[in-house]
Amino acid sequence: MAPLSDLFPHPVVQAPMAGGASRPALAAAVSGAGGLGFLAAGYKTPAAMYEEIKQLRALTSRPFGVNLFLPQPPAADPAAVEVYAEQLAAEATWYDTPLGEWDRDADDAYEAKLAILLDDPVPVVSFTFGCPSPEALAALAAAGTRTVVTVTSPAEAEAAQQAGADAVCAQGVEAGGHQGTHHDDPHADGVGAGIGLLSLLAQLRETVRIPVIAAGGLMRGADIAAVLAAGACAAQLGTAFLACPESGAHPLHKQALTDPLFVRTELTRAFSGRPARGLVNRFVREHGPYAPAAYPQVHFLTAPLRRAAAEAGDPQALGLWAGQGHRLARELPAAELVQLLVAELGAVGAPLNRGSK
Repeated sequence: MAPLSDLFPHPVVQAPMAGGASRPALAAAVSGAGGLGFLAAGYKTPAAMYEEIKQLRALTSRPFGVNLFLPQPPAADPAAVEVYAEQLAAEATWYDTPLGEWDRDADDAYEAKLAILLDDPVPVVSFTFGCPSPEALAALAAAGTRTVVTVTSPAEAEAAQQAGADAVCAQGVEAGGHQGTHHDDPHADGVGAGIGLLSLLAQLRETVRIPVIAAGGLMRGADIAAVLAAGACAAQLGTAFLACPESGAHPLHKQALTDPLFVRTELTRAFSGRPARGLVNRFVREHGPYAPAAYPQVHFLTAPLRRAAAEAGDPQALGLWAGQGHRLARELPAAELVQLLVAELGAVGAPLNRGSK
């Protein structure tokens, strides 16, 4: 197959943001403008994923991608989740909603979704929270699908290359939303956790031969130029597209990106049990220090609270996922944003390095 970058003329990838932001309208607008739009299958049923793919195909004939979550292990300490539920009892009372049932399957219907994508292939499939089996990657390749594995370290990138992935998405610690680590290690939490994007790119250039997409805090064309110069074949932006009208993010979430009330981001387990970068609000401050390492169990536990807070118009109990560059978000139509990013990239005057390595 031709290089991954041949699918989209501009080195702009719209990140697959689970939870509703990456809906068909957004992916279609980005792909139609020459970038690579993505749907996020995480947290969706297989039928809902397939329906969104059909909607996207009706909106654009351009290539696009679908992101899958890898199955997660059972909660290492169910008792810790029960304790956290007790700590959240006052939140449930305040928002007048029961906590969610957390003791559920943690595989996100991965096998069923993969079967659909093998039966009715899409141009690109990416993976988060682990590396798929060599057999799964080979089957997708045989179906004509290019594959991308999200990585946060050289070791994860090497594993993805050995398994047969076509490319990796290098996610720096600056990125908004969940860190896509293959194994969640609570001992790695704290200040200094994670690798910055430029450092990660430099290490991957010495580690793997397959193309690297760069992700983490990228908001402007100059940022894209920097990661291309560092060896990436494209830049993946999530927070930059959250404020677009085509994004399915909640209006409170969009407003919070540039609201002076929210001055910083941090990695927190408060909402999902896995490290995820978001704007620091009351919920993060009060519950982040005590949230257990239990994903997706904590995600299920807090889901009703987040829904109730959204209905109440209260951003202080929402998971306001955002990268470190969130204050640079621009409320523009997605296609216009892609065009502006490309113009900014051209204005920098840096040569486009979109080779296979």
